[in-house]
Amino acid sequence: MAASNACISVAEAKTPCYVGIDLGGTTVKLGIVDDLGRPLLRTTFDTHVENGPEDAARRMGQAVREGIAALGLPPTAVARVGLGSPGILDVCAGVMVNPTNFPGWGGFPLRDRVSHHCGLPVALVNDANAAAYGEFWVGSGRAFRSLVLLTLGTGVGCGIIIGDVIVEGENGHGAECGHVLIDPSPRARRCSCGQTGHVEAYASATAVIQRTREALELGRPSSLTQRLAEGAELTPRLLAQEAEAGDALATKIILQTARYLALGIVSVLHTVDPACVLLGGAMTFGGRRSALGQRFLGAIRRHVKRRTFPTLAARLHIDFAMLGADAGFRGAAGIARLEHHKSRRKPAVWP
Repeated sequence: MAASNACISVAEAKTPCYVGIDLGGTTVKLGIVDDLGRPLLRTTFDTHVENGPEDAARRMGQAVREGIAALGLPPTAVARVGLGSPGILDVCAGVMVNPTNFPGWGGFPLRDRVSHHCGLPVALVNDANAAAYGEFWVGSGRAFRSLVLLTLGTGVGCGIIIGDVIVEGENGHGAECGHVLIDPSPRARRCSCGQTGHVEAYASATAVIQRTREALELGRPSSLTQRLAEGAELTPRLLAQEAEAGDALATKIILQTARYLALGIVSVLHTVDPACVLLGGAMTFGGRRSALGQRFLGAIRRHVKRRTFPTLAARLHIDFAMLGADAGFRGAAGIARLEHHKSRRKPAVWP
């Protein structure tokens, strides 16, 4: 089941409403959802990282106000904003910590400045955690009490939700499951973080392309050689196309990727014992809509089953995520909703 792009009307909405912002290095996705997580509005605009964090905070705040006005919502109908940001965060301080793709943004009071510009309280959260919460709240994980979401793209992102608790860790490095060690050998592949042997070094889109290129350079026969000679770009999408057409090397690379992911998943299972593991991001090889995607998923399930405890293997649900590009802003809005509800709880009165 794919995410629906339909928006409900204001008349259908259950208030209060929440704004979710998914901050990316190139674009910002913003949406307004009702109390059941149903979108009323979606919009995107350029981040312009080079213009600095204050400019971005101002434009995000302005977009919040314009979105609320466009819907004709009274100010009291929107309770809070959730802001999903990439990288390591100091959530308590509301800042990014040394963000490599956002030069000059480190230490900037992003949460408070967005709040200033939009006039609403803002909850800051890691973008992978936001996506995980979106799937937990209104996506593929909504029937479960706990989940792990792995996002497969340039890297391997992760979010872990246990009940309504987002696993962030003491230093903001919680749920960095793309950096689970799966190969401790001296010849292990190098990860983007500089260490070796991590899941991301084997199962990210970057790693898949590198592994494919190495196989082609060794002279392994593949229809990919002809496609590249014709000017095609080597991407996971091209790999999937050739695998679907019957290319043995492309199929082998994809199924090896499933095995590498399964090794990381097993370590996560034995650490947090979630009810559900979801796969999202741009590299799902067609996902549930394609035979190849289902084969990829089936291979992950088989490898996990072979390596984990029988009880976990029998009860664990492994599937594709369903919210697509909406996961980030809907999850950020959901976390804003969670914070709003916490703020309204009456403190215990002790005799």
